[in-house]
Amino acid sequence: MTQQQGASGTLYIVSAPSGAGKTSLLKVLLEDAEGIGVSVSHTTRAMRPGEQDGVHYHFVDESVFKQMIEQGDFLEYAQVFDHYYGTSQAAVTAQLASGQDVILEIDWQGARQIRTRFADAVGIFILPPSKVALRERLTGRGQDDDAIIARRMQDAEAEMSHYDEFDYVVVNDNFDTAVTDLQAVISSQRLKIERQRVGLQHLLVDLLDNL
Repeated sequence: MTQQQGASGTLYIVSAPSGAGKTSLLKVLLEDAEGIGVSVSHTTRAMRPGEQDGVHYHFVDESVFKQMIEQGDFLEYAQVFDHYYGTSQAAVTAQLASGQDVILEIDWQGARQIRTRFADAVGIFILPPSKVALRERLTGRGQDDDAIIARRMQDAEAEMSHYDEFDYVVVNDNFDTAVTDLQAVISSQRLKIERQRVGLQHLLVDLLDNL
């Protein structure tokens, strides 16, 4: 997917219950996409195996996070699973101003906060194909005990109840199909007249110079 230069970037909000495959889908999406990136959130949770600070998250302790809240550094923040997550305001606004599309991986609480500042943000919600599949995915991680899995299933149901607050819904049943669906959303937004009028300005002037 290519992007016409010159227009301000589009802000995408991508939410999903834990275990729906959101991170894996976005990783593949970004491999073939140009002019789009995922905002790296701050979090107070511990780093998981394979994660890198500054790549997957900015890992900070709770005192630093609360200081950032007081300073107004976050576009949105929320407490999830006893830990804080937040989106840097400076980083997102700079990316959008440069013409880059930005994806925020946040929950429904954060999505509500973002929409108060970016009414034209595009919301995408990712669902698992079934509860059985969701439980299998959560159990397959091998990182949590039964009590935590049960809590995550309960929290996933609460998260999924907010699906209708988003513009698009993608079901991650067949992985490749779900990636294609996400690509279609990005492409459709880039073809809108508001983006094309700016990105294709020189072409339009040339095509219509005798009118």
